[in-house]
Amino acid sequence: MYRSFFPRDMLAEMDRLQRDMQQAFDLAPTIRGYGSNGFPALNVGATPQAVEIYAFAPGIDPATLEVHLERGLLTIAGERKSVLPEADAKAAVHINERFDGQFRRMLTLPDDADPEAVDAKLRDGVLRITVRRRASAQPRRIAVQ
Repeated sequence: MYRSFFPRDMLAEMDRLQRDMQQAFDLAPTIRGYGSNGFPALNVGATPQAVEIYAFAPGIDPATLEVHLERGLLTIAGERKSVLPEADAKAAVHINERFDGQFRRMLTLPDDADPEAVDAKLRDGVLRITVRRRASAQPRRIAVQ
């Protein structure tokens, strides 16, 4: 959706278009890994006891979020409503950079993730999902006799 709202912003719009095109074809890894530019942005980490997923989704109603874990595939889906004024003769939107609409992100979890031990909490726009690992996969010390 490319639109120039003001004639004097033509160069700014061309610069934005160039950045968007470069970002679309930029597949080089950075210190933060490969970027996917998906919504919501994710941070994923692991400990010996659990896999931790943080989804950054400000403005999301918890009632619209769905978290599913099936066959090692974690799915986060939902919808963010638009906060723009309704279209009428007197209202105009000049810039809209905030994502709204439906979204879906999927992650493959390790084989030792326990689908019966999943906890999801939304606080301050951050969805924290904790998937504990199966007890049989936990490291344990074996006594030598």
